[in-house]
Amino acid sequence: MKKTLALTGLTMIAFAANSLLTRAALGSHQIDAASFTTIRLAAGGAMLWLVVRLTRRVAAPERSDPLAVAALVVYAITFSFAYLSLAAGTGALILFGAVQITMLAAAAMTGERFTALAWLGVTAAVTGVVWLVSPGVAAPAPLGTALMAVAGAAWGVYSLRGRGVGEPLRATARNFAHALPFAVVVSVLLAPGIRGSWLGVGLSLVCGAVTSGIGYVIWYEALKGLDASRAAIVQLSVPALAALGGVLFLSEQVTWRLVLCSVVILGGIALVLAQQRKPDVARSSG
Repeated sequence: MKKTLALTGLTMIAFAANSLLTRAALGSHQIDAASFTTIRLAAGGAMLWLVVRLTRRVAAPERSDPLAVAALVVYAITFSFAYLSLAAGTGALILFGAVQITMLAAAAMTGERFTALAWLGVTAAVTGVVWLVSPGVAAPAPLGTALMAVAGAAWGVYSLRGRGVGEPLRATARNFAHALPFAVVVSVLLAPGIRGSWLGVGLSLVCGAVTSGIGYVIWYEALKGLDASRAAIVQLSVPALAALGGVLFLSEQVTWRLVLCSVVILGGIALVLAQQRKPDVARSSG
């Protein structure tokens, strides 16, 4: 149990660090968003394949899932561009809310029944998101908000496509590899805006190889000791960790609006997860 707790804690820190590293690189213009995405996918894919080859026999290549690859591409690109204007904690909250709402909507569309309390939780979560992004002095940038919402929806789709995959680590490595060429195309199309410093490249590499690549390795190991409900609920800590990290390392300000919206959104989602017997959101963090 102690091992599971330690691995889970490390994973949540890694997932929150994705937001911190991306914001640190892009918020200070150390690198352009397209290049950051390309390096992140390349480094993450390389690390995942290395781990796969070192820890297990590599079976014959499987067919890729085009929809999963497309969702990963959309997530990676919009995630990076969103952090050109969003604070780390705000971005993580919008991402997490969009991921969970997408997956809950999919569950409802496939006939899963929600209790009255679960519907109350869904309503609270949606209301919190609307409140967070509604116009006002403390409202996040509209374009960044829209891009992060798309990133969350895309990651929700990616997570849904990953249900029941026999070798999730190998599938993730394969998807990273297949998504990379699309990121390269975006970089080429935006070539006039390419810029980068050694710090920006370094942050991109760490985000890809460590907090994404190794982060997923640790997460899949942690999942062996977690049931679906615990795996889903523990991810409620990611936006809070990202916000705390933003304050400590990026000198970001936490507004009362963000705090209250976090309570409403995450509390609503927690209420839904508590009501679901078999919540299928164990791999939803990005």
